[in-house]
Amino acid sequence: MPQLQNLVLTDRAATPVAHTFAPLEITNGVAAVAESSGIPLGNNRVTLSLTRTKDNGRYKPSLKFTFPVVQTETINGVSRPVAVRTAYCDMTFTFDPSSTTQERKDVVGMVQSSLDASKQLTNDLIVGLQAVY
Repeated sequence: MPQLQNLVLTDRAATPVAHTFAPLEITNGVAAVAESSGIPLGNNRVTLSLTRTKDNGRYKPSLKFTFPVVQTETINGVSRPVAVRTAYCDMTFTFDPSSTTQERKDVVGMVQSSLDASKQLTNDLIVGLQAVY
């Protein structure tokens, strides 16, 4: 069982930047890490959880990402931070209890590979917001 720890994720900037998400909390079995922006409203967050279905015992590891964009809003001379938009990603895997470690590794590897910038089909859909035809 992994201990809640820093999670370092690299972005796709021209000069990639490593973003460090530090442990935040564990509430009702959902662990959270956050990249501090100095304003809690603007913190990038990742939550991690593992559930097991009651009917067939399938395991469901889940990762959820939240990336808010914050700007300063000034009204009547009073400035305050406001989240103007937020990007979300929700990844839930479902594995049969009889799945092997290698099967799970293969699924994760293919999902990771599908998100590579060189994969035009998935990259243009997700990053370019272009429909598949």
